[in-house]
Amino acid sequence: MDEPAYKRVLLKLSGEALKGKRSGGIDADVLYFIAEEIKEIVSRGVQLGIVVGGGNIFRGLEGNEKGIDRNSADYMGMLATVINSVALQNVMENVGIPTRVQSAIEMREIAEPFIIRRAVRHIEKGRVVIFAAGTGNPYFSTDTAAALRAMEIRADVILKATKVDGVFDKDPMVHKDAIKFDKISYIDVLSKYLKVMDSTSISLCRDNNLPIVVFNLDKKGNIKAVVFGEPIGTVVGG
Repeated sequence: MDEPAYKRVLLKLSGEALKGKRSGGIDADVLYFIAEEIKEIVSRGVQLGIVVGGGNIFRGLEGNEKGIDRNSADYMGMLATVINSVALQNVMENVGIPTRVQSAIEMREIAEPFIIRRAVRHIEKGRVVIFAAGTGNPYFSTDTAAALRAMEIRADVILKATKVDGVFDKDPMVHKDAIKFDKISYIDVLSKYLKVMDSTSISLCRDNNLPIVVFNLDKKGNIKAVVFGEPIGTVVGG
């Protein structure tokens, strides 16, 4: 296709995606791979916002399970997303992509405060905006942050990057007979307890009719393929 199927996109990256084959932390080679994939679509005029998780550094729920107060654990997780966002920004700028980080928790020395009008203006000017620190509130995941930011910037779609080829009826990493869905409704995702995004984010997308495309990030060219409408991954909607 010559024209992208989606003009404005919110890309959701997990923190785990950034660690590559390491046990934790950030793999610079993975960052550069992602940056080059993003450059492919930005160079074609696609407007992009990104939400990055922090699970490669710290997960709030896991911290809470180990005795850390839930509020404190969630704020620690938000700070982990800021680290990932700044790292991704640096690499993206190294490959020639103008990028801004906006944080839901104010830390002016390293990121702009989240201001929706400013974010939209950046995006309209062709800059990629990375939304850090989740929603800025405990008890909300970065999945929910992705759904919220997607609606705020009026994105056409959420691209949910994963390590598998889409949504399956069971974990394809464990079950070889897992069946992939080409398309599935929000209600089916919720009723079947499929681990696409958390229930709050799925409900937000359903209420605002915002489609989600779940795809494999590890395959070169997949971000561009999805944005240009090729039948890759699973479409969640309807």
